[in-house]
Amino acid sequence: MKALVWHGARDVRVDEVPDPTIQEPTDAVVRITTSGLCGSDLHLYDVLGPFLSPGDILGHEPMGVVEEVGGEVTGLAPGDRVVVPFQIACGRCFMCVQGLTTQCETTQVREQGMGARLFGYTSLYGAVPGGQAEYLRVPQAQFGPIKVPEGPADDRFVYLSDVLPTAWQAVEYAGVPQGGSVAVLGLGPIGDMCCRIARHHGAERVFGVDLVPERLERARRYGAETFDVTGSDDVVEAIRERTEGRGPDAVIDAVGMEAHGTAAGKLAQQMVKLLPGDVAAKLMSKAGVDRLTALHTAIDLVRRGGTISVIGVYGGMTDPLPMLTLFDKQIQLRMGQANVKPWIDDILPLLTDDDPLGVDDFATHRVPLQEGPAAYDTFQKKQDGAVKVLFHP
Repeated sequence: MKALVWHGARDVRVDEVPDPTIQEPTDAVVRITTSGLCGSDLHLYDVLGPFLSPGDILGHEPMGVVEEVGGEVTGLAPGDRVVVPFQIACGRCFMCVQGLTTQCETTQVREQGMGARLFGYTSLYGAVPGGQAEYLRVPQAQFGPIKVPEGPADDRFVYLSDVLPTAWQAVEYAGVPQGGSVAVLGLGPIGDMCCRIARHHGAERVFGVDLVPERLERARRYGAETFDVTGSDDVVEAIRERTEGRGPDAVIDAVGMEAHGTAAGKLAQQMVKLLPGDVAAKLMSKAGVDRLTALHTAIDLVRRGGTISVIGVYGGMTDPLPMLTLFDKQIQLRMGQANVKPWIDDILPLLTDDDPLGVDDFATHRVPLQEGPAAYDTFQKKQDGAVKVLFHP
C-alpha cells in the first residue's frame, strides 16, 4: 500500500509499505477513505524528529471502512463505516472507566513513562503506524472505532478522530461561564473549532488571536472578535479593554511548542536537531525546552481567578513558568491530550443537517495521498490559506 512516511526533518515521502494484517484478536484492518493533517503532525515534521525513525508512517485522524476484524471484536463487521480516534484505548481499565482514555493502562507506553499509545506519533507513544495511508491496523478495535452512518460525506464525521473532541475538551476544561468570555490563542484547526464550540456552549464573547489573515477571517465568520498579533496594538491590553479591564474568564492555548516567540527557545530546538538521534532524544526527554510565548501570554491575559486550558502540544521538560504570577492571580490550569470516546455522545448529535459547527466546509484543502509531501510543506509555512488538509488515498 501507499503511505506518507517520515524520513527526516521536513522530509515526508509517499512510500510503498507492507499492507497491515490482523496481529491480535482485538485488531481490525480499516481501508482509509479520508485522513487529516493535524497541527500536531507539524511537530513531527520539524521539532520531534529525535523520537521518529525513517520509515515511520504518519497520521492520526483517519476514517474508512472495516475490511477485517479479529476474533474478539464483536461490535464491528466488514463493511462498517468508522472513524478511528487518535489514541488507542481498551475501554475497560481503571483509567478508561474514569473517562481518561489517553491514560489507558492497557496501552500505556511504560518504557517511556508516557500515556496511551497514539497512531502515527513517535516512539514516545509507541511508534504505532499511522493513518495517512491506504490501510490501517487498529489495535483495541473492540472499543476504539466509532461507527457512523452511511450517506453523508466523510467531512461530516472525520473530525471525530481528533479535531472535534480535542476542541470540545479544551472548551470544557476552560470552564467558561454562561455569558462569559474566552480568548483562544492560535486559530489553526483546533483553535478555530474551539471558537465555534465556545459560542455553541454559550460564551458571550470569544476573542481569537493569530497572525494569519485567512485564519482570522474564518474565526470572524463564526462570531469571534479577532486580533492580529503582528499589528501595532498590544493584544493583551486590547482584550482587557473589552472585558472591563480584567481580562477574559478563560484562555485556551491552542498553539503549543511551535509558538512564534523568543529566539533563544527557537535556537535551542534547532540545535537539538543537529545532534545524533539517540543523543537528541535523551536530551529532549530530560532537558527539552519549548517556545512558551503563547502560554506566557495566556497567563498575562486571563483574569484573576480565571482558567487556562492548554490544548496545544508541549514537549519540554525544563520549561520555566512564572509561578509567582500563577499563584498570585489564583489561576486554574488544565491540560492534556483529548480523551476522545467520552465526548462522542455530546458531539455526534451536532453532526446534523443543520451543521452548527460548520464541519462541511471546515477543510481548506482536499488532496490525494500522492500530494502529501507538498501539503505538509504548505501547511507548515501557512501558505495558500491552508488551515485544514484532508488526504484521500
